[in-house]
Amino acid sequence: MSIEQDLAAWIGRTREGRDLVTPRLMAEFRATFAPHLAPVAAGEAWPALHWCLAPETPAADALGPDGHAAKGGFLPPVPLPRRMWAGGEVEFLAPLREGDAVTRVETLRDVAFKEGRSGRLCFVTVDHVIAGPSGPAIRERQDIVYREAAGAQTGTAAAPERDDPSAYGQVWTVPATPTLLFRYSAMTFNGHRFHYDHPYATGVEGYADLVVHGPVQATLLVNLAATQLGRTPSRFTHRGQSPMTANQTFSVCGRRSGDGWEGVTLDAQGRVCMRTRAFL
Repeated sequence: MSIEQDLAAWIGRTREGRDLVTPRLMAEFRATFAPHLAPVAAGEAWPALHWCLAPETPAADALGPDGHAAKGGFLPPVPLPRRMWAGGEVEFLAPLREGDAVTRVETLRDVAFKEGRSGRLCFVTVDHVIAGPSGPAIRERQDIVYREAAGAQTGTAAAPERDDPSAYGQVWTVPATPTLLFRYSAMTFNGHRFHYDHPYATGVEGYADLVVHGPVQATLLVNLAATQLGRTPSRFTHRGQSPMTANQTFSVCGRRSGDGWEGVTLDAQGRVCMRTRAFL
């Protein structure tokens, strides 16, 4: 049996988690991202706070070498070591509020290998449904990509795309400090070492510095979209383009586009790290 056939056996697996939108989580989220948050009604959760709810909580002896839960439980044992949050799509159906009890149901939708410009990739797609007291509040597709070890790539990566902040209607400048990364990792119980372990991030995974979470960038972008659109969008798509690293000030840029919105995060050199669209 091929590795592709073996990993396909994971498709359809589900798991469920429960949580509360607590005053503490609301306060931590505000302290981490303010003033770069959309206006919301009193007691209403900000867009993208759901990424902090019902995180996986593996025991210390159940972790892999990268600090994540070891592969082979809910997620399949992909034989590639480097994991990144590649993107996805979120549907906002109803707001969550402080005090809500929530349930998150995750379903593994697909496992697919591809050959990229820099080597072999494996994409794992996971569907999420986050429900509050009145039913489903958020539906989401998350795309996770696994890559070869640093230095094992067989090709050459594409030149990074660049953009100009002045082309956008509104720009937030955000310092990518290690403290920002630590706070977000703590809120989401994310043990991925490249967010906090500098020798690991640079020496093992081959990045120039600590790596800024994809959800940090997407959180800022969807809050900018909600600010410019005057409401939380009904649908938000996001795709990682290039890794964002810490210890620089990056730009969160957005503009109205037809009946929707488009935005990017740019690092200090103007490289596009995440590209997004939002729709009313």
